[in-house]
Amino acid sequence: MCSTETGDNGVRTTRILVSVLAAVLLAVAGCAGSSEPKSLSDVTLVLGDQAGGLRARVEASGAFEDAPYKIRWANFQGAAPLFEAMRSGDVDTATAADAPTVQAIAGGVPARPAVATAASPSSTAIIVPPGSPIRTVADLRGKHLVVSTAPGSVSHYTALGALEEAGLTQQDVQITFSLPTDAQAGFSAGHIDAWSTFDPYLSIAEHAGARVIRDGQGINGRNGILSVSTASAADPLKREALADAMRRFEAAWRWSDENPEEYQRVYEKLTSLEPPVAHQILTRTKQEVRPLTDDVVADLQAVADRYLQAGVLREKVDVAKACERDLYPGK
Repeated sequence: MCSTETGDNGVRTTRILVSVLAAVLLAVAGCAGSSEPKSLSDVTLVLGDQAGGLRARVEASGAFEDAPYKIRWANFQGAAPLFEAMRSGDVDTATAADAPTVQAIAGGVPARPAVATAASPSSTAIIVPPGSPIRTVADLRGKHLVVSTAPGSVSHYTALGALEEAGLTQQDVQITFSLPTDAQAGFSAGHIDAWSTFDPYLSIAEHAGARVIRDGQGINGRNGILSVSTASAADPLKREALADAMRRFEAAWRWSDENPEEYQRVYEKLTSLEPPVAHQILTRTKQEVRPLTDDVVADLQAVADRYLQAGVLREKVDVAKACERDLYPGK
C-alpha cells in the first residue's frame, strides 16, 4: 500500500516537474521571440554621420518626424572610423565621399552604396599654414604632407592627383595619415608643412588663415555616397525601413537646398561652427540626392581603378556588384 502511494506521488511529482519545465521553456521562447522586430515600429536604424552634416539636414527638414521606425545617430570625424563602425555592425548607414566608399568596399567592409549625393571637389584641398614659403604643390618635394584620415580617404585622392599633376611621386614627399582633429592641432601649432583635408576642417583652417595650394577641382569626383550595411539590407524589416529612409533623405536634401538659411542655423547649432565657416561649407555645392545611375557607378569604378593604379588597392574591385541600386530608384 505504501509502495503504491509512493508510486502515485512520484508520477504526480514527475508531471508537475514536466509542467513547470514546459512553462519555463515557453517563457524563455517568448522572451527570445519578443526581441525580434515584428513590425517597423520595433526597428531602429542607426544612421552614421560625419561632423553632423547629415543630422543637421534631417533635423532641420523634419523629414523623419513621422517615420514608422526609430532612428539613432552615430557621429564620426571621418569616413575611416565610420566604416569601421559599419564593419562591426554598429551602424546601418554611412555617408561618405566616393573615394573612401570604394576603399571600404575593397577592404571588406559590408557596405553597399545605395544613393548618390552631390559633392563639391572644392570641399577637399591641400593647405599650408599662414606665412608658409610653400606656394605650389611642386614645392612639397621633401616636405611633410599629412592626409586625413586614412589611406583611401577623399583627401588621399586629392593628394595623389595633385602630386601627379605637379610631376611628383608619393616617394617625393613624406606622407602620413592622421584623424582630422589631431592633424588640426599639429597644423595650428606649425608642426606640419601641408595638410590634405576636407570640410568642415578645411573651412575652419581657411578662416584661421590657412592658404589653399590645390583643391580637388579637376581631381575629385562630384559624388557623395550613402551606403547601407549588407546585413541591414538583407533583413526584411530593416530593408523596408531603409527604402523609406532613402526617400526621406531625398526630401531632406531637397528641403535644405530650398531653405539654406534655416538649414545653416541648425547646422551651426549642432556643430558649433561660426556662421562664416558654416556658410562656406554649405554653399560649396547644390544639395541633392540621386539614384545610382550607370554614370554614377562608372564614376565610382573610375575611382577604384585609379586607386588600384596608385597602389592604394591591392586587387581590382567590381563596384557594380557591391551596389544596392533598387533601394532608391528615384523620385
